[in-house]
Amino acid sequence: MNVPIVDLKAQHSALKAELDEAMHSVINSSSFILGKAVSEFEAAFAKAHNVKHCVAVGSGTDALHLPLWASRISPGDEVITVPYTFIATAEVISLLGAKPVFVDIEPQTYTMNVDAIEKAITPKTKALMPVHLYGQAAQMEAIMEIARSHHFIVIEDAAQAHLAQYNGKFVGEYGTAAGFSFYPVKNLGAFGEAGAIITNDDNLALRMRQMRDHGQVSKYNHEMIGHNYRMDGIQGAVLGVKLKYLQRWTERRRQIATMYNQLLWGVGDIVLPFESPKSYHVYHLYVIRTKRRDELQNFLKEQGISTALHYSRGLHEQKAYFHLGYKRGNFPQTEAAADECISLPLYAEMTDEQVEYVAEKVKEFFK
Repeated sequence: MNVPIVDLKAQHSALKAELDEAMHSVINSSSFILGKAVSEFEAAFAKAHNVKHCVAVGSGTDALHLPLWASRISPGDEVITVPYTFIATAEVISLLGAKPVFVDIEPQTYTMNVDAIEKAITPKTKALMPVHLYGQAAQMEAIMEIARSHHFIVIEDAAQAHLAQYNGKFVGEYGTAAGFSFYPVKNLGAFGEAGAIITNDDNLALRMRQMRDHGQVSKYNHEMIGHNYRMDGIQGAVLGVKLKYLQRWTERRRQIATMYNQLLWGVGDIVLPFESPKSYHVYHLYVIRTKRRDELQNFLKEQGISTALHYSRGLHEQKAYFHLGYKRGNFPQTEAAADECISLPLYAEMTDEQVEYVAEKVKEFFK
């Protein structure tokens, strides 16, 4: 049996008629940039997360860069975030001339260690950027308490956390804004690059809408410097169709995670994913830990099972960030996770038989 880490064909074949109709509607209207399909998706996505505004953009990176820029993060400022994440989290800070300041992660949730934040604050700190990694929200109540006491903005990196919750509130309900990615393999994926920002801040939403379209308030009337962050109409149409199924897909992901947990409990030295009691984990990825990670990955590949490493090196150990002066040993929890974590296949269309096969082969390896 072959089990891919994700199977987009299975999802798309089930929705082909709806997707075709939605895309043809955009083609027939020639609304290829923004337009009705995008605005309808924005309204639906905001409602799904119980917030007032959604600003659709061209990628997940745009969705992190724009709210920082619109919040006037600038050269010389510092933004506290984590090194255990995709590089875009820190990259958008750097692109504004600001400095990413790393704090380590919690060993169980892989999200920002709130106890480390105060020690990282300097007079240059202007923002916090927690990452809701693998689909689990960071400790947003504690993070917001720190932010309020220091008057920081909070931009949530929710690229992997569509519909995730913390203590009954959706990601994006806590911070100044939250950025999402709709990269094709995400829980809610486009047919290419796309992203969105959600916020309850009326002024920030207006500013981001202007800045995503070259600072325009009307055609050729530019009030500020902006950029092109606009979402394609076709992507808005695709996402509008898929969003209707996201809650169902999310529940299936959680079912699969539960199956894995039951089947892999007590196997070898495996550390299973931990779901905080306050969290509603949406399992963008199902990540286990083992000190025999590389051996396990090679064995599973031989059995037709695809896996991935998210992430095999902390950002502080990436050449792009050597200039920050961090070294190995500065973030031990990040480094341990990078050395031991492996993502097993998980997608909403995955069958019980596929889950059982993966678990069986993992057990076989440890025997």
